[in-house]
Amino acid sequence: MPKKQEPSWEHDNEAFDEKCEEWKQRDWVAWLNDNLSFPFEVRRVDDEDDAYFTDIADKEPFRLGHIFKVLKAEFDDDLCGVIVKVSEGRRRGHVPLCDVEVVEKNDSSYWPVREYAVWFANRY
Repeated sequence: MPKKQEPSWEHDNEAFDEKCEEWKQRDWVAWLNDNLSFPFEVRRVDDEDDAYFTDIADKEPFRLGHIFKVLKAEFDDDLCGVIVKVSEGRRRGHVPLCDVEVVEKNDSSYWPVREYAVWFANRY
């Protein structure tokens, strides 16, 4: 699959400000389900629980550093943002999309997830 080029908002403040206005109006769950190619692999790069309980990361699925598949964007939570349905082996669960990054930059889901993560980090 060909690599999608970086969007202009990654390096242009004016384009970023315009994109922020667009993001405020977006129904993220619907947009993500329309723009992501399911399933796709992600790595957990943030996990509040693992900051305090690092010994459980190796024993439980979907923890910090784990690679697993995203199956669907499920719902939007006021505190955690978009929650995605995931699978690791035969286990199924849910994690905040803002806590993961797509493993392969060439994956067609990379930029939609990156766009969401940037919006989530700058939403207030």
